[in-house]
Amino acid sequence: MQYTIRKMQLEDIPHVQNVAKVSWNATYKGIIPIHVQEKFLKYAYNDEMMQRRYERSFIFVAEVEGKVIGFANFSPLKENGEAELGAIYLYPEYQGEGIGTALLNEGIKYLEGVKEIYINVEKDNIIGKNFYHAKGFEVVSEFVDHFEGYDLKTVRMVLQIEKAAS
Repeated sequence: MQYTIRKMQLEDIPHVQNVAKVSWNATYKGIIPIHVQEKFLKYAYNDEMMQRRYERSFIFVAEVEGKVIGFANFSPLKENGEAELGAIYLYPEYQGEGIGTALLNEGIKYLEGVKEIYINVEKDNIIGKNFYHAKGFEVVSEFVDHFEGYDLKTVRMVLQIEKAAS
């Protein structure tokens, strides 16, 4: 499958918002109630929040035939070489094609000098956890996030870049 990875542009925001919604709804069906999903998406991916993400973080999009089909969102690099991977989301029909890996690798390449990348993933998100395990991420902690009266079981994982590169 032919795809390209590039930095997100402002005009990509509605497409990124749609990828987030579709992939969240597919991933968390039966795990997180739909009303909680919708509140989270409205909070995390509204226009104002997307503008902030665009200005303060690094977002890469994946395109197939000119259509945005996925994205990855990385925080700026901290002084100690740590970064956060806020999300890697793809439309479900594009998962398993190496695009998520390409998005992750683009972030690693772009964040020159990164030593560790952290991600929080919902404990019951088996597809996400398997993806991160396969890329070398290791569990560092588990905790409960409270959102809108719902308890999200969260797993924090880290990728050691030197270790992954060797």
